[in-house]
Amino acid sequence: MTLHRLPLHDGWTLTAGGPVPVGLPTGGVPATVPGCVHTDLLAAGLIDDPYLDDNETRLGWIGRTDWTYRTVFDWTGDAHTSTDLCFDGLDTVATVLLNGTEVGGTANQHRGYRFPVRTLLREGANTLDVRFTAPYTYAEALRDKLGDRPGAYTEPYAFIRKMACNFGWDWGPTLVTSGIWRPVALESWTGPRIAEVKVLADLDGDGVPRLALTLDVDRAGDGPLEATVEVAGEQAVLAVAPSEHRASVTLSVPGAGRWWPHSHGEQPLYDVTVRLGDQAWTGRTGFRGVALEREAFRLSVNDEPLFVRGVNWIPDDCFPARVTRQRISDRFDQAVAAGVNLIRVWGGGLYESDDFYELADEKGLLVWQDFPFACAAYPEEQPLYDEVAAEVRENLVRLAPHPSLVLWCGNNENLEGHADWGWQDELRGRSWGHGYYHGLLPALCAETDPTRPYWPGSPYSGSPELPPNDPARGTVHLWEVWNRADYTHYADTAHRFVAEFGFQGPPAYATLRRAVSGPLGLGAPLIAHHQKAEDGEAKLLRGLGDHLPQPASFDDWHWLTQLNQARAVAFGIRHFRSHTPYCMGAIVWQLNDCWPVVSWAAVDGDGRRKPLWYALRKVYADRLMAVRDGALHLVNDSADPWEGTLRLTRRGLDGALLAEEETVVSTAARGVGRVPLPPSVARPGDGAREVLVAELGELRAVEFYEEDTRLALPPARYDAVVTQGDAAGVGYRVTVTARTLLRDLALFPDRLDPAAEVDDMLVTLLPGESAVFHVTGAVLRDPQALGSRPVLRCVNDTAGP
Repeated sequence: MTLHRLPLHDGWTLTAGGPVPVGLPTGGVPATVPGCVHTDLLAAGLIDDPYLDDNETRLGWIGRTDWTYRTVFDWTGDAHTSTDLCFDGLDTVATVLLNGTEVGGTANQHRGYRFPVRTLLREGANTLDVRFTAPYTYAEALRDKLGDRPGAYTEPYAFIRKMACNFGWDWGPTLVTSGIWRPVALESWTGPRIAEVKVLADLDGDGVPRLALTLDVDRAGDGPLEATVEVAGEQAVLAVAPSEHRASVTLSVPGAGRWWPHSHGEQPLYDVTVRLGDQAWTGRTGFRGVALEREAFRLSVNDEPLFVRGVNWIPDDCFPARVTRQRISDRFDQAVAAGVNLIRVWGGGLYESDDFYELADEKGLLVWQDFPFACAAYPEEQPLYDEVAAEVRENLVRLAPHPSLVLWCGNNENLEGHADWGWQDELRGRSWGHGYYHGLLPALCAETDPTRPYWPGSPYSGSPELPPNDPARGTVHLWEVWNRADYTHYADTAHRFVAEFGFQGPPAYATLRRAVSGPLGLGAPLIAHHQKAEDGEAKLLRGLGDHLPQPASFDDWHWLTQLNQARAVAFGIRHFRSHTPYCMGAIVWQLNDCWPVVSWAAVDGDGRRKPLWYALRKVYADRLMAVRDGALHLVNDSADPWEGTLRLTRRGLDGALLAEEETVVSTAARGVGRVPLPPSVARPGDGAREVLVAELGELRAVEFYEEDTRLALPPARYDAVVTQGDAAGVGYRVTVTARTLLRDLALFPDRLDPAAEVDDMLVTLLPGESAVFHVTGAVLRDPQALGSRPVLRCVNDTAGP
């Protein structure tokens, strides 16, 4: 019963199925598997990097071309009786041929395929062809057959089971891929084979860890079979009855510890081993309970309600095969360092790689998984319906072992689209996805993974009869801010759970400079190409509102719009968190980018942290002070009470003490305290020249009574001293001592070296105070430039009455 796996990743070539506007070499282009057509053509020097300048606009032909991947591999006959050709992922519509014989077809990027090929294999050289039909050809033909459906974009992504954002989004390029995007191998065996193992780990009614395991076997004979399962010192036998293919067992695992999100505890993980004869399947899981209060949309882990400090996740690259485990780890480390405890995998992307969920388990990051439906009416006719069912079953089983995964969500914004975007008139009774979100998906989740809650979509208020975006129930998406309203409108309403909200800002200077070869000026066409949002350039400037002045130069535009993004999102989070426990979640749009672009991301397409990231670290910290409605709200999302003497001072911008109040406070663990502001500090004598400072322990909040455009901010005066960071000469310390109040002091060392990073940003100093910034990652030619513009910035540079 041994199983032999032969990877088939070498020797591939790529050829086009018709005329193309580049000269392909005779014999084809060398191809990388896993990979895709774009990356192969790029590696061969046949296309320019689609992420740079406006090169994307000249590559649309790739998604309208048929392509063939071919390899020749050696095979030697063995004693096994069965051999399958296994594709973990094909993108997307393909015909597979072995030695000229068709073995099967595919039409779904979101699932794997297994084809029996033993009788087709030859001693010696074997030829394997994967012929891809152009995604547009397939999707547009199915659209013509089934009838068009409304959506946020005119592209046909609803008619093909493929990563929707391949077809372009309001933050992403249109780069429609084909390719063998996940591993491929031959698997040979004799006798019964472990075909599938489903692992469900949770807590029983008494809070004791338990494991429910189901084994599926592929068998030739009809005799009884016996397998064993081991986990955390416990063992059980799985008896597969004669002629049956499945057996299940449930184990109590009292010796296992509970898995927690990193903000609440530890993350013990346990190996699970299933043995059938000489075969062994191994996996890893953790034990925790998860529950969802539906109306309040309150997630609980191990019976503890959790305020979700979340970020939305999009595919980290338009070409997912390039996303390594280390790259995911780096993104997750950035999320954890910013105080994030949940990542929502958005529905226009993918079921992510095994690395993604394994790393979330290890780092204690909760995962909300959308099923891949986004911003469109999706037809439910064949062949799409059966493809959806197959992909969902496969991914439910694949992802079920991961304790980090706490929610299945049916779609992104399709329920809202049907209710509020005028789709019903366009549909004229045609299917749009209701049967998926309220029928097929919940049924499959209940059957395959009853340990996790299912939610039909986001936004959603808990019933098809209710408005999807009702702030009093379920989840909301807040896009009036950014699209039309000033960010202070976040404070108009108390929401139950905000699953999407955000504000745009440009990427880091070094990222933009790499992506754009032309001048970096206001209104530069190539910068505009890296802005995919509708009216995005104008919205960036309108969004400055009364908060910050209109920029007079590119450097000011870059600084002020980045700062405004950080302030807008931070304002919203402070408001949402101050309403705990009525509001129990905020998920920022978005953590990451897939290419260098002006967008809502906190970490840009080259992995650099924008000012928004530093703001998130402050407002997603366990403890937060937020001024709202004449009171200071003390948000304490930690396991211990927050106690001490709160000091409130009203000061002039010159630092002069104008009023002072002190009071002893105590805020319970996981609670919010409200301290009314005494009149002496609540109302300024001259709002343009005064500031409120709140201090409790090591935490300080600085609140201004007026917007920056109305503040009498003095011209910035400070001393900046740059020294080597350590004895080895690696890194730099930048000590800034304020001679005037300095508003939102920020350091951008990537302007001097793309590899340079700084540890802190957006620091406000009163006159006489100092801050130390640590710069790492580069040896600078002119370290003293760290102490002056445009590297060192503050609002004083530009603001004033």
